[in-house]
Formats: sequence, C-alpha cells, structure tokens
Amino acid sequence: MSLPDRGGPAFPTAGALLDKYGLRAKKHFGQNFLTSERVFRAIVDATVRTDDEWVVEIGAGLGTLTARLAERVPEGKVIALERDPDMVAVLQAELGHLDNIQIEPGDALRYDLAACARWHGDPIVVCGNLPYHVAAPLMFRTVAARAHVARAVFMVQKEMADRIVAPPGNKTYGALSVMLQSFAACRTVVQAPAGAFTPAPKVDSAVVRLDFTAAPALDIPDEEHYRAVVHAAFGQRRKTLRNALRAVYAEAAVDAALAATGIDGVRRGETLTLVEFVALTRAIPAAAQTGILVEDHGE
Repeated sequence: MSLPDRGGPAFPTAGALLDKYGLRAKKHFGQNFLTSERVFRAIVDATVRTDDEWVVEIGAGLGTLTARLAERVPEGKVIALERDPDMVAVLQAELGHLDNIQIEPGDALRYDLAACARWHGDPIVVCGNLPYHVAAPLMFRTVAARAHVARAVFMVQKEMADRIVAPPGNKTYGALSVMLQSFAACRTVVQAPAGAFTPAPKVDSAVVRLDFTAAPALDIPDEEHYRAVVHAAFGQRRKTLRNALRAVYAEAAVDAALAATGIDGVRRGETLTLVEFVALTRAIPAAAQTGILVEDHGE
C-alpha cells in the first residue's frame, strides 16, 4: 500500500485487505477494523501535531490507521505494534517498504515506551484501538511511562470512555476516572458507533485523548498509596466514604484523616475531587491499612 497524496487515491479498505489476504477478524484478538473515514481523520488529527513526531501504534492490525499516521509524519516514524502473525504479514506486505514505518511483532504490554522515547530523543505519542479486555492495563502502562509520552489517543468502548472523562458527581465517575485524570488532561475526541467497524461490534466505541503535558498540578507523594486510597473510596459504592475507607483502613486513622481534611465522611467517593483525594492520601498513613482492598473493576 503506497501512501496516497492528499486528494489522491483512497487508502485500501479493511474489507478489501481482508479479502486480498483471505483473512477474517479473530475474536480472541478482539479484532474489529475501523472503516469510518471521519473517525480515522479525528484520530490522526488528535494524535499528530508535527510532521517529525514518533507515534507508537498499539494493535496496528491491517495498517489502515498506520498508513494514515505515516502520511502525516513524513519526517517522523510510526512504530506499529501487532501480535497477530497474520496481521504482521499484511503490515509487512503492504507497508514494510516505507522508511517511516517500523513493524514490531509482539505484545504491546511488553513494549518499552521509555526506551523508544530515549531512542527518539524526545517524548513520543501513543495511539491505538484497544481491545476491551486489555484496555485498562495498556492505558496504565502508558500512564506509567508518562515522562516519556506527550499524549495518548485511544479507541475504547464508549462506556469506558465515558468513565475516563467523567467529572466528580457523575454516575460514571470512579477509580478509573480519578487515576487517569490525576496524571493527564482527558477528553473525548470522537464517537465511533458500531457501524464504523467491520465486523460491527455489539457496542459503540469512542476515542479519548490523554494529554500528559497538560496534566493537573497535583502533588501526589506516594502514587501506590494514592491508588489504594482511591480504590478504597470506591470499593463499596453504596457505603459512605467513612465506611468505605474503614473497610480497608483502621477506623481511628480514617476518622482522623476526615477531621484533618475537613471532608464530610457521609459523602460518597464519587463526589470527591482530585484535590480531595490527594488530601486524603496525605492524611491516611499507608501503614493504617488493615483490610483487603477491593479494586474497581474498570481498572
């Protein structure tokens, strides 16, 4: 697949590529191939700012997004990560000849984003259509490498996208919302209905952008302890904040922390702001943990 000039011949469609290579989408890989030009354009616009950026694409598949990204970074590079050997073969046949595309077979959960950024000499960009069952681990792996990543643009199920961008007080606001919004400015880029894919999935999707360069100015002293406090607050949603925290931390420590921060213990976790979660983390000693942490299933 040679890259078309703007206004030139269209990129091959997912259907055409599947037919060409005698392939079908594989359920165990969570494969649903994007076909909407509107969504493609929105993803590329959200991902690329300059023509010399390096983009790590998670789950390159048939290369339909890969090719569009490569067109926009002629002086940069697209590193296409793909673990399905059949898709790797398509990528190599269609895009392997292009100088600004590097195809990396293997599991994205094992790819070293920090090493890639060091190779580039500047922060990189990450994007991809994430299978639902590994979406959260892939996003948090990217968050962990945020010192080396300028921004990330991910396609996820709409339900997850809504949770990622939800504000405090929203019914979808939870541990996933807090843990991503604490380290990145999060926004929805575009909706992608089921009909925008082949084969069409059973649910709608959406594209979210995580901008690490515009992260909120939070002074989190201990990220692991912060994560534990956040999950404790949401671990028992029907309980008040005081009782939810007491299920994990010593009662005296919880009561003292609520008094010190001025946070009303009868509130619920979904009403707390990021600043209030940081304050609670500072006020509750990590050593006060006495119970089993029940984590939010979205993370």
